[in-house]
Amino acid sequence: MTTPAEISFRDNADAGRFEILVGDEVAGFAERTIADGVATMPHTVVEKTYDGQGLGSKLAVFALDSVREQGLKVRPLCPFIKGYIERHEQYADLVV
Repeated sequence: MTTPAEISFRDNADAGRFEILVGDEVAGFAERTIADGVATMPHTVVEKTYDGQGLGSKLAVFALDSVREQGLKVRPLCPFIKGYIERHEQYADLVV
């Protein structure tokens, strides 16, 4: 029996994105630019290998929690992030 790889997250400021990793592999990312106290999030990707594992939602939580911890607001241009916020009202206060 194989052990599932560990999931971790990072705020990759150099690449302008929040990332979710499975083991050492980037499994997905949420792009973002920060200006004037607002994190604009235009695009989110989860690699096809990881479809259906809930990684997009975990990434959204990490990204939105990171935005909150940094004292920023969010402009969710990405349909996935926008939809996540609409379904989880605890993040509605972040939206500009």
